[in-house]
Amino acid sequence: MSRGFTPSVVTANDLLRGDVVWLTADDRWSRDIAEAELIEDEAHAQIRLLHAQVQPGTVVGAYLAEAKAGPRGPQP
Repeated sequence: MSRGFTPSVVTANDLLRGDVVWLTADDRWSRDIAEAELIEDEAHAQIRLLHAQVQPGTVVGAYLAEAKAGPRGPQP
């Protein structure tokens, strides 16, 4: 039996500083996971991941990381 989609955030590494960053709903990269867009739909998650992967001058290694809603925003 296949497992359903788990809510996720898009994460990557900042190309210039090497910091871990998360994609926000308004297309910014934030160093604060609480600002990340928590994605609950698999198709939307794939679109957001593709959006992140076509920013080679900004970030590297973009991927989906499982997350859950927390009191301040997404958390691992």
